[in-house]
Amino acid sequence: MKFLVVGLGSMGKRRIRNLLQLNEKNITGFDVSNDRCTEAYQKYGIRTSTDINDALREKPDAMIISTPPDLHMKYAQIAIENKIHFFTEASVVKDNMEKLLEDLRKSGIIGLPSCTFRYHPIVIQVRKILEDNMIGKPLAFLYHSGQYLPDWHPWEDYRGYYVSKRNTGACREIVPFELVWLTAVFGQIDYVTAIKAKVSNLEVDIDDIYNVLLQFKNGIQGNITVDVITRVPYRQLKILGENGVITADWLERIVSYYTKEIGWNNVKVGDGIKEKNYIYGESMYVKEIDNFLKSIRKEISQPYTYDEDLKILNILEAIEISNDSGYRQAIKND
Repeated sequence: MKFLVVGLGSMGKRRIRNLLQLNEKNITGFDVSNDRCTEAYQKYGIRTSTDINDALREKPDAMIISTPPDLHMKYAQIAIENKIHFFTEASVVKDNMEKLLEDLRKSGIIGLPSCTFRYHPIVIQVRKILEDNMIGKPLAFLYHSGQYLPDWHPWEDYRGYYVSKRNTGACREIVPFELVWLTAVFGQIDYVTAIKAKVSNLEVDIDDIYNVLLQFKNGIQGNITVDVITRVPYRQLKILGENGVITADWLERIVSYYTKEIGWNNVKVGDGIKEKNYIYGESMYVKEIDNFLKSIRKEISQPYTYDEDLKILNILEAIEISNDSGYRQAIKND
């Protein structure tokens, strides 16, 4: 199979590594930056181009779109027009997504949006503990995802790439990224209440913290904080159940659960090889691309869809409306 990786920044390079780990070596890379093309060639020995039409002349079977989020739909439409299966990184901008859905249904090709954290070993372990009914019925949870924005890409100025823009700002991107796996674990969200703001002196015009209350259809209440102001990275979860508690720490790579009968039980979790300057290992990213390939080959049903992704972005929209209006917002789930 021939692959075209569109965008050769940190995620594009990661997807090249994923493909190589899956023994897929027929890869072309495209980026408008000569420097990024040169770097990808030197690191991975792949053909690169700064001209998308030149890259398309390689007749790729599949396209992996790792551009900034506001360019996803542009290249997804190019993929559809050329009958190329495609994968996009995490979404935050829903402009033109409904048109994409309509065109995708007519095309007969696979279009797969990212749902990376559904493959994280900690999320998988948490789901297993819940499915095994170890703490009884889940009632509520607290979740904090925080990192310091200048540390995201320590090799470049945080003010100069998409995380510093209002529409694709770092917090605004991470909220739906988290909602994708939270809805997989806890189910459908019916209502949201939220506040967001810029509270730091970071030199960007973005909201740097979101605090969101979630009311799920099954009665579970969730409280999530997403920020880019904490000087030490955090990803921590606490689930309160009728018969016990689950805690998870992504940085410590440990999931623990407690019941009165057995006390605390700790499960250490690995997440694969970690590249320099990255916080998380590669295993979930490799699994995600592997499932993209299996979907193309019709070995599995597509694990996530743009219909689902649009619903997640509608929740993000409701969160922002709640902040602006000061009122709880209902989520349209039909």
